[in-house]
Amino acid sequence: MNLNLKRPIVFFDLETTGVDTTKDRIIEISMIKVMPNGEEIVKTRRINPLMHIPESATAVHGITDEDVKDAPTFAQIAKSLSQFIEGCDFGGFNSNRFDLPMLVEEFLRANVDVDFKSRKFIDVQNIFHKMEQRTLVAAYKFYCDKELVDAHSAEADTRATYEVLKAQLDRYPELQNDITSLAEFSSRGEVADFAGRIYYDDKGVEVFGFGKYKGRSVAEIFEMEPSYYAWMMNGDFPLATKKVITEIYLKTKKS
Repeated sequence: MNLNLKRPIVFFDLETTGVDTTKDRIIEISMIKVMPNGEEIVKTRRINPLMHIPESATAVHGITDEDVKDAPTFAQIAKSLSQFIEGCDFGGFNSNRFDLPMLVEEFLRANVDVDFKSRKFIDVQNIFHKMEQRTLVAAYKFYCDKELVDAHSAEADTRATYEVLKAQLDRYPELQNDITSLAEFSSRGEVADFAGRIYYDDKGVEVFGFGKYKGRSVAEIFEMEPSYYAWMMNGDFPLATKKVITEIYLKTKKS
């Protein structure tokens, strides 16, 4: 089943130096931009992270320092990437928890402003786990009856994710072929900062998703304890999180 699209959607996958969005960097990104008419545009780029790629990471994706030494940095390609994804929704596998926060962080570090708030995000893994409870390799076999060759290659994983979503739509008639509905179904909770430190509660209020104030209003805590805002800004939190809490903090000062 082809996707019912009102605007383009970008399926993407990242290979990185590690899993810490504040310290690690992207070393490969692959994107399949699917247009409403079904046209597919594929972009895959290696990226120089300007840091050593740990051997443990290389063991997963096979990319070494030597492989990326002549590649551009993320900052050098950030503007062209932002143009490629402009006006697009997003799809990925475990992307809401990892790939999306990592990508947002890289754009912020590069000082390239990308409006992610108006986009829809489909996490194919969340749909898969709600329906079948398995991994991407198993999902590809289960839904597409194919073996995933070159797993942990960004382009192979990206292609598999796109194909799995189309097969999910074929298999589950209860899934609506609509980007908004798929994004809502694949969400594990509405996050305000992409990294999962700040969530929206059922009333649309930003609340903490961690620590001693978990579940409590960010604005109320900042009014009660302004030093908590300073602690977060000086702490090892993602730039996306700091941007969100700064917006909330400034609103409390105006009220």
